[in-house]
Amino acid sequence: MKHTISYGKGNIALYRSYAAPLTGLKPVAESAYHGQPNTIFAVDLEVEVLGDVFLPSYTEGDNSRVVPTATITNFALQKALSFTGATVEQFLHYLGGEYLTKYADMEGLRLTASELPFHPIPLTSDAGQTTTPSDRLLAPTFDVYSTAELLINRAGAQELESGLRRIKLIKLTGSAFDGFPRDEFTTLPERVDRPLYIFMEMGWHYTDLQDGLSADVSRYIAPRQVYDVIAHTFHDFVSMSIQHLLHEFGQRLLARFPQMSGVWFRAQNRLWDTAAEAPDRPDKVFMDPRPPYGHIRYAVKR
Repeated sequence: MKHTISYGKGNIALYRSYAAPLTGLKPVAESAYHGQPNTIFAVDLEVEVLGDVFLPSYTEGDNSRVVPTATITNFALQKALSFTGATVEQFLHYLGGEYLTKYADMEGLRLTASELPFHPIPLTSDAGQTTTPSDRLLAPTFDVYSTAELLINRAGAQELESGLRRIKLIKLTGSAFDGFPRDEFTTLPERVDRPLYIFMEMGWHYTDLQDGLSADVSRYIAPRQVYDVIAHTFHDFVSMSIQHLLHEFGQRLLARFPQMSGVWFRAQNRLWDTAAEAPDRPDKVFMDPRPPYGHIRYAVKR
């Protein structure tokens, strides 16, 4: 028999205060994002341990070489305090190396992190003329967040994927869907201009892994900058379908970030149903659509 095994720990919520600030990013025309102070550096971490040496735990109940998952959790929390980097990708790379140094039986690890975003609360001056972000008061946000997954073994980093999750964007005009075949089952009207509401997640890879892991972040692809390119594209591109839109996303991202080797998208059409409208007026009332939704996948590589 051939076995494939792994074990680990998930949902390790980790909050590090006063981590190194993210500075030195290459500016992107579509984005005002130039970095962040990392007053709170927070991730939801998953650690997957790889190694055939742990097979006796499955086949014989022999746990003599198994590092307990509670130990794996405590190790990550303690090591986060000595992390000197500024990005999620750097943290995974650092943590993976620390695990492999400490635990000789681990052949490799798959480390996954989802950003837990916190943003400073803007405070106005007493006169109400200027606004300054607080250096001590922050609030969690519950919209789009970044992710990273790193596969590392004793030869070093092997695979890295960065991404964005929970993207939700509604565009009121400048999208279409028409020219599709019709038959006796078709009830969808053709729309030359329609609102378009998408839910989306995406991921990208680097041609050179080190661009995503190096302390020199001049070639790092900042997730916030990726999001801003997506938003600008959605704003100004007149799409004939969601497929058409995803293709344009991919083309613009590969043009903007030459260090990006490829990008994928999974999108859902969550367009609201029209509940009320008046002739010769642009305002309408919408409601949530019925549960079935369209989904589209697209990936492009150089």
